[in-house]
Amino acid sequence: MGSTGTVLRELRGAQKSAKGVSLYSRYVNRPAGRVLAAGAYRAGMTPNQVTLTSALFTYGAVASVALVEPSWTLAVLVWAALAVGFAFDSADGQLARLTGRGGPDGEWLDHVVDCGKLLLVHTAVLISFYRFGELPSQAWLLLPLGFQLAAVVTFCAGLLREHLGKAAASALGPSWAAAPAPVSQVRAVALLPADYGVFCLVFLLLGAPGAFRAGYAVLAVVHTLFLAAFLAKWFRELKALRAG
Repeated sequence: MGSTGTVLRELRGAQKSAKGVSLYSRYVNRPAGRVLAAGAYRAGMTPNQVTLTSALFTYGAVASVALVEPSWTLAVLVWAALAVGFAFDSADGQLARLTGRGGPDGEWLDHVVDCGKLLLVHTAVLISFYRFGELPSQAWLLLPLGFQLAAVVTFCAGLLREHLGKAAASALGPSWAAAPAPVSQVRAVALLPADYGVFCLVFLLLGAPGAFRAGYAVLAVVHTLFLAAFLAKWFRELKALRAG
């Protein structure tokens, strides 16, 4: 087992492409995940154990949002647990690529944890609004449901785009494979509002319910707009593959 520095260097060489990745994921979450992956490697953890560790932090934070009255202390703890859980979510894939121990079971587990996270985090906000929020109107209870819909559809549609696109490209043969597109810094900035790590930051406002509601509402609108743009883009791309 190599030194931590050696493991980190190997992990840097086993990174996914930065194409289509926001600045937060590229410069904050992936590097943090790399450090956690190196620690997990030296501790002898498997990628699936890292995925479950991610779930422990994330689901613990989500349960706290639903069960504990909002405060500034809760805000910091929830954000920290969500951010660490997100970093472990990056670490499991990095560890799998480093060790060659990844497989369909690990990918399945990772997606199940991610899907559960998106469903539960907005459910927790809804419960918190109902239990602790002095809402200007009961209509605010619909906001987490709408945000949840946008988040889950984006996640599922993105997965389907990836898998259907790979299958279609494979059927068309190697000649259809496109040259790797350059990484766009402008796109990386534009994707920031849709990044889960940026979404986690809104929980730092839990100590001020009105500010939290406003920040959460703004992100809900932004994610809905991104969903519309993503769906149109992915549909065009899959249609082009069919035509090819």
